[in-house]
Amino acid sequence: MIVFPTAKINIGLYITEKRADGFHNIESFFYPTKWQDVIEIMPSEKLSFQSYGIDIDCPPEKNICYKAYEILKRDFNIPSISINLLKNIPIGAGLGGGSSDASFVLLALNEMFDLNIEKEQLKKYAGVLGSDCPFFIDNAPALVYGTGDIIQNHPIDLSDHFILIVYPNLHVNTGWAFKNIEPKPAKIPIKEAISQDVNKWKANIHNDFEIPLFNKYGEMRSIKENLYESGAIFSLMSGSGSSLFGIFNKNLNNSGLEKLKKSFHEKKYKVFQFDC
Repeated sequence: MIVFPTAKINIGLYITEKRADGFHNIESFFYPTKWQDVIEIMPSEKLSFQSYGIDIDCPPEKNICYKAYEILKRDFNIPSISINLLKNIPIGAGLGGGSSDASFVLLALNEMFDLNIEKEQLKKYAGVLGSDCPFFIDNAPALVYGTGDIIQNHPIDLSDHFILIVYPNLHVNTGWAFKNIEPKPAKIPIKEAISQDVNKWKANIHNDFEIPLFNKYGEMRSIKENLYESGAIFSLMSGSGSSLFGIFNKNLNNSGLEKLKKSFHEKKYKVFQFDC
């Protein structure tokens, strides 16, 4: 079986509370993109994992895809498999690529071996693997709360827009990012803000991680400024960084944007554009 895990972006991210267990509660809106990895899963005499494309710096048995198999193996008598991952989504970019890979492995195994696991139970398995993982079971636009475990599907219409994602090859230390955040409620609840016209998002939707990261990495601030200068109606950093994205009207005159994309490529940034 071949599956195509997708990246997500955070349209807004607020760190609202530090919990007694050391984790943080968030308020966010997750939006799936068309930036994809590729995973091939086949029956095998022994469990194995191999990756290609972007280098993954960890032994196979510590990879989250490998762990996704193990978590189902504990409860179901499934045979050994080989997992082959073509890694395209940047790592440590705030795009949830690893989380998506793991959740798509769960979905694939459920289908391959007729396990008949309901989606809510799959989300519980996914939550053990990582905070972002449950979102990718439905993989639909959603309001996200708690540690990422409270997911409310919430469709929005961006059909007249396209999105450009820019990854400046910076790997952000998530622990450092959280240490530089003072948890506080969002001034405007994300559900209210996301329901407004997209042209109002710039004033009302924010990412709490931008201030400390922009202060540390000036090039990230510059990317956001460049996206606005080239016609974006909304731009934000995704997750805890370092990817940034811009939302553009499809009727935009693309000459300035094409020049910007060329400059990003010259800097060896990874750039991905897709229609909503």
